[in-house]
Parts: sequence; structure tokens; C-alpha cells
Amino acid sequence: MAVSLIFSGMQPTGNLHLGNYLGALKNWVKLQSQAKCIYCVVDLHAITMPQDPKELRSATREVAAAYLAAGIDADEHILFNQSRVRAHSELAWIFNCVARIGWLNRMTQFKDKAGKNRENALVGLYAYPVLMAADILLYHANGVPVGEDQKQHVELTRDIAQAFNSMYGVEFFPLPEPMILGEATRVMSLRDGTKKMSKSDASDYSRINLTDDADTIALKIQKAKTDPHPLPEDEKGLEGRPEADNLLTIYAALSDGLKGDAVRQFAGQPFSHFKKELVDLAVSVLGPINAEMRRLMADPDHVDAVLRRGGERATEIAEPILKKTQEIVGFLKD
Repeated sequence: MAVSLIFSGMQPTGNLHLGNYLGALKNWVKLQSQAKCIYCVVDLHAITMPQDPKELRSATREVAAAYLAAGIDADEHILFNQSRVRAHSELAWIFNCVARIGWLNRMTQFKDKAGKNRENALVGLYAYPVLMAADILLYHANGVPVGEDQKQHVELTRDIAQAFNSMYGVEFFPLPEPMILGEATRVMSLRDGTKKMSKSDASDYSRINLTDDADTIALKIQKAKTDPHPLPEDEKGLEGRPEADNLLTIYAALSDGLKGDAVRQFAGQPFSHFKKELVDLAVSVLGPINAEMRRLMADPDHVDAVLRRGGERATEIAEPILKKTQEIVGFLKD
């Protein structure tokens, strides 16, 4: 199936980091040349965990600024924050009456985030995959760029779309496809190559934030965990060396190359030499993004205007689809 409309989004919770850029933003920018794109700052998803309202507003602007600084074209495509379009919540309720408890019980992210204290977890945290399905299907998007950890939620979205169509005897909602792209779909921690890079990690040295300046980027890469051996001659030599694997993956993704090419380029060299090259590359790629983010964050009215305009354009697409859904369900509407 050819992808005609793409939808994806990120939560405005904490600093965006290198993993968010390489695993998502960088690919989103490229996808703009392939299809119509709708990119969202998913602030409704953010409140599935308690948030400080002032910090949530600031983080929403910061994530929007990162989208723009990375190269998202908010004139040609659509960029908005989710809560501006009420149809997301309305369609999510309809889908709550389509989805099955058993489907949600299989969602691994709820188990991970709720931990051992599931009885006190918020209902929104449990049900947010249904809202994610509404986010996608509200626009009849048929392509969803996601990381491996979100693939399960796109599969749930397909189940919900299929169940809705079957329940009401229609062929209304498409079955979207997950799009897992690029060399670095999972960027790992700079302090532990077996753990995913995360904004919730206690150590700031575990990640490179998109707000980090050149000196901070250099320091974090220099301090990144390695092993005592030279870099391997081929990819097979990366087995059992998670930190080396991660750093070479990052280099390949930043250079728009393949990991195998990076391995051959630095074969047999010490980490000290490789890290200098990685610092130069990371600063050259991330430096302009950092500078543009700072410029945008200094002009919050501009960022708000972009999100407002995007919300209006998103509503124009979403409202007719929601209205038709309500009509199919049997709601009495004017």
C-alpha cells in the first residue's frame, strides 16, 4: 500500500535527546518529500503521568521548536499540539467502546511504566494506546513512523480500525502501517549500551540533549562508556560490545551512512581517535539545530502562532471524519 498521509508525534515531557532526533525527527524531515505529513506534540498523552502545568506549557513549546529547528516545514505540512483539536478526545471515547480489555492487557509499555504499582496507575496511562489509535485514524493516516517500542501500538490501531469497520459493516477506517526507518531506531545510553537512551535517566551524561551546546556534546561523548579494545574490523566484531555498537550506530546515523561503512572506516583504531571524529560530526549536525531551537524559544509567540495555525488546519481534516464516525455509530447530530 502506498503511503499517502503520515501521522506521528512526541510527548512534551523533558528534554528531547539524540535518540529522539535520530530515531524520529531526522526521519520525519525526510518523509516530508514522500507524502503529506501531520506531526503533533502529544500533550494529551503527556498527562497520563502527573505534570506541572507551567512546565508542560514550556515543554510543549520546546518540542515544537525542536520539530521546526530539525526541519519540519509547518507551512507545507501540519504541526500542532494535540489538545487544540478536541476531535482526538471524542474519537478516543468511541474507540474505547470498540477496543477490548484483553488487547490493552497485552500492551507492554503500560506494564513498564506502571511498574509494580499498577493499582495506583492512572486510567489514562492504561488507555492511552486507544487515544494513539484515535490520533492516527482521525486523519485516515496510513503511515506511522515509530520506534520499535511503539510498533505494538500501531498494531493495536489496526485492530481497532478493523473491529470498528466490522462492527458497523463499513470500510471507513484504513489499516495503517508502522514505518520503522533508519540505522538508529534504538539509540542506547552513553553510560550503558544495553539500555535505551532516555530523558528519564538520572544521569545527564547518559544522553545528548538537543539543547546541549558544543562543549557539552564534546564532554558527554568523551565520557561515554567504552571497552579497552580497538574498534573491530567488521560488524561481527561488535557482538558482545554494546557500547562500541551504539557509538558506531550513532556515527552512521549522523553521517547518513551505514554502520558497516563506519566500522570499516575506523577498523582497528582506538576509541580516542574515533570519539574525536564523532564529536566533530555530532557538533556539525546538532549545533545548527541547537542554535535554531534557542532562537525559537526566545520567541514563544511565534511558536504559539505556528501551533495555533496547525491546529486550525488539523481541525479542518479531523472534523468531517469525526462527524462521519458519529453518524456511523448512530449519534443524533444536527
